[in-house]
Amino acid sequence: MDIALIALLIVGVALAVSGLEQKLRRTDRRLARLETKVDLILDHLGVEHADPRLGRVGELLRQGKKIEAIKEYREITGAGLKEAKDAVDAMGS
Repeated sequence: MDIALIALLIVGVALAVSGLEQKLRRTDRRLARLETKVDLILDHLGVEHADPRLGRVGELLRQGKKIEAIKEYREITGAGLKEAKDAVDAMGS
């Protein structure tokens, strides 16, 4: 009886975690879409918005440490590798 209860509890926890992971992925995708839209609006309006946390990325670029700058950008923003590389490249030009 104890083993069945433990197994049921494990299955319940696994299902709960799975549901939370799915909800988190949906929320992440929704947030990414919203950020993209805000960026497009800012670009359309010609408004330059620089995240103050990205100062370190610019500093690393000025020191010629592009790979470290990309790593720092990813850590700050949560961006993927390609997105971070493109953003750092744009900052450097």
